[in-house]
Amino acid sequence: MRVGFVGLGIMGQPMALNLVRAGRSLVVWNRSADRCEPLREAGAEVVGEVDEVFARAEVVIVMLAGEAAIDAVLERGAPGFARKVAGRTLVHMGTTSPGFSHGLEADVRAAGGHYVEAPVSGSRGPAEAGELVAMLAGEPEAVERVREVVGPMCAKVVECGPAPRALLMKLAVNVFLITTVTGLAESFHFAEHHGLDLVKLVDVLDSGQMSSRVSRAKTAKLLAADFGAQAAISDVLMNNRLIAGAARAAGVASPLLDVCLELFARTEELGHGKEDMAAVVRAIRERTDALGPDAPGAGQRPV
Repeated sequence: MRVGFVGLGIMGQPMALNLVRAGRSLVVWNRSADRCEPLREAGAEVVGEVDEVFARAEVVIVMLAGEAAIDAVLERGAPGFARKVAGRTLVHMGTTSPGFSHGLEADVRAAGGHYVEAPVSGSRGPAEAGELVAMLAGEPEAVERVREVVGPMCAKVVECGPAPRALLMKLAVNVFLITTVTGLAESFHFAEHHGLDLVKLVDVLDSGQMSSRVSRAKTAKLLAADFGAQAAISDVLMNNRLIAGAARAAGVASPLLDVCLELFARTEELGHGKEDMAAVVRAIRERTDALGPDAPGAGQRPV
């Protein structure tokens, strides 16, 4: 079975590479052609038009940034949409609103195709290592077909029932992720303003019960002031907005997420949207600076 892969961004490229390295026959397309070169070198077939992916593959994975990009690439609402998806299984692996996914599933099935929602938990590092966690939702037969396809990209695959339950699960997971990393950034900020040894802070955190792969990765970034993106501020902000929207639609309170949304939005406004999510510490620092020189402890603040 030949698989297509559309969207070779910060996550998509390493995910597709893992499929090729596992021996999967893969045909790929990306709007920026240079992102395809590592796939070509690894043995994937690179095509110049997205229609060629659908013409050659039975299962097509879409890993695109945002709903507008998905609709544009699929030509949703135009005759080209049915030509692409009829008789094929479309696998939506990006993160969108659950409502968008539910509507896309209806359109795919009406056009004679199959649809599986397959968002993943993890950032660039786990994507490179093939250690993502995939959440699958859709028709049982299509889900079973896709489970075998996505296996080389993942440490675990969890079936969540009908769509959009996989995306709702992804958003629930991201509540924990976003609030955890924001809390970690605030912990660093608190420590630096009290003149603590940040290396020792990292040692305590990494050695204790709160340690995790995420915390270890982000403490290293905060300590080194290395904000090269594993999960970028702008992407996390998009996820945060999706969670807040889903919460509002269901009448669910999300007090911690609402504060995080403000902080990530401000970090993006400050010009750091392409930096790693740990850079949310910049917005926290700005709030401290806004307290002014007369605030308690102001003289202890680092430059």
